[in-house]
Amino acid sequence: MLGVALAWLFIVALVLGITWQLGKEMVQETNISHLRYESRLLADEITQQVSIRIKTLERLSLLFSQRINPNWLQMELRHHDTLLELFEGLVVSDASGRLIADWPVVPGRANLETGQQEYFRMLRSTGRPYVSQPFVGQASKIPMVLISVPRKGPEGEFQGFVGGVVSLNRGGLFDRLARLRLGERGYASVATATGKILYHPDRDLIMQDVPSASKNPLLDLALDGWQGDGVGVLLNGERGLQSFSQVWPADWVVGLFLPMEQAQLPLQEFIRQLWWVWLSLAILMLPLLWVLLRQMLLPLHHLEEQIGEVGLGRRRKVNLDTNMFELREVSNTFNRVEDERQALLTSLHEREAFLDSILSSTPQGMFVANLDGDITYMNPALLKMLGIEAGAQPSDWLKQVHPDDRPGAVDMWRHSLRSGSEFLRQLRFHRSDNEMLWLEVHARAVLLTQGGHSLGLVGMVKDITERRQQEAIQRWEAEHDPLTGLLNRRGFERRLEEAFADFQKTNTPSALILFDLDHFKPINDEGGHALGDEMLRRIAQVVAWEVRRSDHVARQGGDEFGVLLPSCTLHQAKIIADSLRKAVAEISVIQESKDGTASKEYKVTLSLGVTTFSEDDTAIDVAMERADSASYEAKNLGRNSVVVKVANATGNHEDLITLFD
Repeated sequence: MLGVALAWLFIVALVLGITWQLGKEMVQETNISHLRYESRLLADEITQQVSIRIKTLERLSLLFSQRINPNWLQMELRHHDTLLELFEGLVVSDASGRLIADWPVVPGRANLETGQQEYFRMLRSTGRPYVSQPFVGQASKIPMVLISVPRKGPEGEFQGFVGGVVSLNRGGLFDRLARLRLGERGYASVATATGKILYHPDRDLIMQDVPSASKNPLLDLALDGWQGDGVGVLLNGERGLQSFSQVWPADWVVGLFLPMEQAQLPLQEFIRQLWWVWLSLAILMLPLLWVLLRQMLLPLHHLEEQIGEVGLGRRRKVNLDTNMFELREVSNTFNRVEDERQALLTSLHEREAFLDSILSSTPQGMFVANLDGDITYMNPALLKMLGIEAGAQPSDWLKQVHPDDRPGAVDMWRHSLRSGSEFLRQLRFHRSDNEMLWLEVHARAVLLTQGGHSLGLVGMVKDITERRQQEAIQRWEAEHDPLTGLLNRRGFERRLEEAFADFQKTNTPSALILFDLDHFKPINDEGGHALGDEMLRRIAQVVAWEVRRSDHVARQGGDEFGVLLPSCTLHQAKIIADSLRKAVAEISVIQESKDGTASKEYKVTLSLGVTTFSEDDTAIDVAMERADSASYEAKNLGRNSVVVKVANATGNHEDLITLFD
């Protein structure tokens, strides 16, 4: 009786365990699919909302073009009062960035200077619509973003901008997110590509930085432009399902997050109920099972003996003398299966030869592995792709897998063997001729039609080297300036964040140089943009030559440049800054005359601001503002000079050092 009870409990535990494992994967896949659908839907809706606002502002900008009268502009804004359904407020600036009209009127916003704001500089330099980084309004004191488009004159010159203020506290952009329901603890969030939170159910987190890359690698990938889903660490430290989609017009990231515990809660409740049902059935059925087992034991023993004799070849069939219909059916079925097995054995060699012929002739790389995970067969196409001999041992060519990819691939391979799930992995492989390939390996278990038992794994291998190279080129282009080949603002800020993180962890010193070009505007105005672009390319080449190989040089927009000097002291940074000033002063471009008159030569100088990270800095923006302020100080001192600003423990003390010719 005890044996029957233990056997029944073992069966119950086994079934519940399998149900739990399969259920977890199904629940996770279902929830991830739902999050993926919702995140893309939300991203599409926010993209549409942003696009509508940009198009609305563009139509307004066309109406306001060539208009500089503030009173007229103010009156026209009032006539467009219906636009307040899309914006918290509307503003118009002149070419210097001063606000000359706004609606509704907010005290302190009239005549507000925005010339030094990042969104104004981006509009002036690019001439295209722009969604600003989140900021706290100087007049309204609320967190917001500004969606703005440039105003242009009859010759296409920049005359200011028309902007729409969208509040992060109550803007219509995120209404869909506020209505979204992902259970009790699931939530949606929106952040900028620079890592600032725009929307979160917890209002205290708005305008805060997102978690670092070490805490949530998936989020870090999403900030770099990746879209996808997976499992990661949430803000409260627990693991959860995540899905990310991009809002391209605004350079935002939409994220949906669902704690793993909440995702698995229905499955846990189902398993708990199933356990009590099985336990109740076991208690009720044990007496009946005991009686039935006693009656069945003797015929089963005879059946066992005869099956053993068939296996040894002493007899060909099972002849069981019993009144039990079930056992007679078992014996008849066994005899039928034995006959089929003999027939299958007869044709087995022919089938193996046929399969070998198919695998050998297919151009797709294929392999077969046994239940222990050892690869027992590779077709010629795969051997040729990997450049290995047919008799090579798996342990030999496994060493040719890239060391960084090998542990993860081995762990996933073992997991696939244990769980019966598909194996899908991209990894690097070094051929014997030193050529490195990117391979996509996809394998799945071969299951019997009846019973679902696994016979091993069958897999395919694709050479995706060309595709990965193309993806690498696209990632490079996303962080580099197409004109000069230097880092763009996005790539530069990401490297600043990394250097600042190293400074906070290990106190590794890093220096920052920001500068713009003196006397650059006449080159564009008189010589044309082509001549100006040539000057920018030459300056970029000279600056890249002058700095160290480990330094990062960026063109942040227009004639604004930045240099990050990792592991660099302030003294070294001064020397490098002065060498840049002297080197750029030697550069010139010549405007070739068209009428035979003398050609005109143009030169530029640099106004450089230098600083280093300080322990009082809370973010890279603080250091960048200090370097930018030093650059403006250098320009006010007469240009062609270097100003160094450092912050000490007393607060805002500044050490000014100027170098000029």
